[in-house]
Amino acid sequence: MVRTVRARRDLAGRRPPRFNTGDDTGGPSRVFYLAPDLDQPSGGVRNIYRHVDVLAGLGIEATVVHSRAGFRCTWFANGTRVAAAAEVRLRPRDLLVVTEWHGPWLHTLPAGVRKIVFNQGPYCTFDATPYDDSAAGSPYAAIEGLEGLLTVSEDGERLLSWTFPSLPVHLARPVVDRAVFHPGTGPRRRRIGYLARGRRAEEREMLLHMLRSRGLPDGWELTPISGSEAQVAEQMRECAIFLAFGFREGFGLPPAEAMASGCYVVGYTALGAAEFFDPAYCTPVPECDLLAYGRAVEDAVRRWDADPGEVTAVALKASATVLGRYDEAGLAGDLSAFHRGLTTRPA
Repeated sequence: MVRTVRARRDLAGRRPPRFNTGDDTGGPSRVFYLAPDLDQPSGGVRNIYRHVDVLAGLGIEATVVHSRAGFRCTWFANGTRVAAAAEVRLRPRDLLVVTEWHGPWLHTLPAGVRKIVFNQGPYCTFDATPYDDSAAGSPYAAIEGLEGLLTVSEDGERLLSWTFPSLPVHLARPVVDRAVFHPGTGPRRRRIGYLARGRRAEEREMLLHMLRSRGLPDGWELTPISGSEAQVAEQMRECAIFLAFGFREGFGLPPAEAMASGCYVVGYTALGAAEFFDPAYCTPVPECDLLAYGRAVEDAVRRWDADPGEVTAVALKASATVLGRYDEAGLAGDLSAFHRGLTTRPA
């Protein structure tokens, strides 16, 4: 957890690149999503690329912008339109979408350009904004051209709307790609999976010690999951149970992807994932309650050993629910409603 939080703060501490600007030469508005040069699994970056792809499908010219020339994420398959900041010339009618990581430096962006903050981590909004050195409404107050906020969960929408009542906040659901994350037809093994590089490393380590000390039943194994998007999905399809260790999540893609892959999920909702952590098909655990967590895992193992068909049926219900709710058509509707008004509005 410490390393993950520190990494996010390092990203938050990076100033946005400089952008060239130009006069309005006519034509439709374009949308530019600024993304960190981070080529390792990140649900937030994956969402940015997906937004650009979906907007392109809606007929809106959109581009992912990285700081470095030639940079592109490679840990998932994509043909997304990508450009370096130095190659972009922003016009007044264009729309620049930046992340919550850039909050403290929004004032360094071109004043004559319209802006949106795609805040996928509402609980990290103030990580680089010290209370004693900032004013009310920071980091979004008095930012010229700031049109509003986008976020990824109902929890985040409520939090941001309450915190910044003068700013419009819009929800754009994440997508769980059914072509990648699905139950499959292979055998489900007695494996308890978890992300090898996930959050809350100390808590995860303690829970694994606790489970080992109790003694896992014969045939069960603890399985760290890592790799590319496709590799993660393949490993999830082999696991009967998945452990969720999210922390103050804007949404929480890993447990949603595990559900889509047919795992029975046990763990923390981390706030953002509460909207799909239905006890009817998974086991949410109270925050930081490792005893409850251990007991929930042990109970899931016992249920599986007693009747794997029953647990599998429940997990498949979770898969159908997640894939039906977090699909590309739904995101296209969300983004169409949001961006159409902005990209068709005269500058």
